[in-house]
Amino acid sequence: MRRKRMLTSKSGMELVQVGLLIGISVAIALIFRTQITTFVNNTFQALNG
Repeated sequence: MRRKRMLTSKSGMELVQVGLLIGISVAIALIFRTQITTFVNNTFQALNG
């Protein structure tokens, strides 16, 4: 019984960690949206010559 509870607890914590990482990534992408867009456009222009 204890093992089952421990596995569920660790799994739940991993789910929370993944959710937080996704949330932080989305927030950073929204904050730096224009800089990211400029960087990507400049990179593709450099690749195309």
